[in-house]
Formats: sequence, C-alpha cells, structure tokens
Amino acid sequence: MARSDLDLSRVVVVRNGRVMLHLKVVPGASRDRLVGLLGDRLKVSVTAPPEGGKANQAVCRLLARSLGLNRSDFVITAGHSQPIKEIALDGITAEQIIQKLSGILARIK
Repeated sequence: MARSDLDLSRVVVVRNGRVMLHLKVVPGASRDRLVGLLGDRLKVSVTAPPEGGKANQAVCRLLARSLGLNRSDFVITAGHSQPIKEIALDGITAEQIIQKLSGILARIK
C-alpha cells in the first residue's frame, strides 16, 4: 500500500523548530509493529501493557529501531497515559522522518 508524503504531512509536523510525530498507540498487542496510518496519526502496536510507562518505553524502542535512531532521540510530549500521543524527535529533520516512514509504510500490506 503506497503512501505519499502528503499523507504523512499531518503525522510528522514541525512545531517551534522541533519535529513532532503524532501516534495512536495500541498496548497489549500480539507483537510490536508500525501498523500504518490512521487518519492523522501513525498507528503503533506494542506488546507491553499500558501500566507504569511500559508501553511508552516500548513505543520509543520500536520507533528508534524502525527509524534507525537512538532511544534518547524520542521524548513523549503529550499523552503519557493516553493512546493518542505526541512524540518529539531530536537529531532528524521532518523530511528525513517522512522519507523513512514512507519506505516503511510502503512495505506494510
């Protein structure tokens, strides 16, 4: 399923000079994975439960691994205890993140 950069322009935004990623997180899933786009969010599922920050940590690990970044490059800025989250990314531009996500999402069937 091909995705265009335009689709990701609502998922990856720049605010106050910082790259922000909008997510919909599904904790307690059968496996960790980037699921695809869900409206203006990137849907992410993780096996970790939504307790004690475990799901948040799993989301950041999954994103770091998937995007080739360090775990420390991700900071949850909104939605710490909610499925709708906003994550700030350091060390990468919006264009680079869109390019990487486009490649990943193009392989999701």
